Order: sequence, then C-alpha cells, then structure tokens
Amino acid sequence: MTRGTVYGGTPPLRLHPRHVRDRQFPAAGFGRRGLDPREVRRFLHRVALELAALNQDLTRLSEENTRIKRALRDWQSAQARRCQS
Repeated sequence: MTRGTVYGGTPPLRLHPRHVRDRQFPAAGFGRRGLDPREVRRFLHRVALELAALNQDLTRLSEENTRIKRALRDWQSAQARRCQS
C-alpha cells in the first residue's frame, strides 16, 4: 500500500491510542501564555478513545470482509461444480 508515502518512501507509523495518550507537550516559557495541561490531557484522552473505537471497527469490518469473501468464493466454487455436472 502506498497511501501516505512520498515518492516511494515508507508510510508513516500508524497512530495508536497509546501514542496520543502518552504525547507530551513542551511547556511555554518566557512569559508566554501556555496551554492548560488538563485541557490538553482531556482532549488527548478523547482522541485516544475515538482512535480505539475506530481501530475496533476496522478490525471487525476487516474480519467481516474476509468472511464474506470466503463465503462468495465457496458459493462460486459450488456454482461452477453445479454447471460442470
């Protein structure tokens, strides 16, 4: 799969919920107003939960797709045998 690659490069690593939960942001310094760390953590946790749900959906749909393809292949084989008889 070449999606996400640039000129034949390697695709970026897949983002997982643990990557989002464990992400650290540098503190703002020199009198600049920084982000509220609680809000950042709350947002990251929300993103992680959504990624987890999407990954579960993707796994479920991939498994369902495999089952449907197998059933179709079996049906096609049975039809081919029936036509040959």
